[in-house]
This record gives sequence, C-alpha cells and structure tokens, in this order.
Amino acid sequence: MISKSTMQDPVVTDGDKYSVVLENERVRVLRYHDKPGDRTLPHAHPDYVLYAESSFKRRLTFPDGRKQEVDVKAGSISWVKAHIHIGENIGDTNTDVIIVELK
Repeated sequence: MISKSTMQDPVVTDGDKYSVVLENERVRVLRYHDKPGDRTLPHAHPDYVLYAESSFKRRLTFPDGRKQEVDVKAGSISWVKAHIHIGENIGDTNTDVIIVELK
C-alpha cells in the first residue's frame, strides 16, 4: 500500500487535470480530464475504482520504467490497485474519468 506521507497527490501535481468532487473519511472522488498529447507528472493513487466517461487511449509509465498502453471504452468500470505512474493521452480523444479512491 502507498502511504499518504510518500504519495504525490495528483490534485497537487496536476491540478489542471484533476479536481476533487467529493471527499469524506472513506473515499475521495476525483474527476479527471485531459486532451490528446497531454501528460501528467509522476503521482500516486491508493486503491481505486475508475469509471470511464469517454473512450480513450493512454500510456502509463511506472517508476521502474515499465510502460503499459491501455485502450479504455466509455462506460467501462475498472478496479485498480495502488500505484505510482505518469499518464499520457496517446489517442485522438479527450480522457474523461471519475476515480473513486479508497481511504
């Protein structure tokens, strides 16, 4: 698990793309939006659920240098384990997602 003290908060690192829409003692809900070619700074997420509002293609780069390309369809819901990454929109559509981070 990634501890809060070492986590780079995406709302801080990429406040132009992430916004908090709800937060309480159990979850934090983020809205994320970017455009083709946009890239985030390195940041971390605890375990979370992702809901894709749009279809998009991204490249995730992890601290060990490993890269993963994902092609996500609008309406899909994914469970994602805690991790640190850089995200890059490598498609030709905007990325629009809702992220429900568990505390």
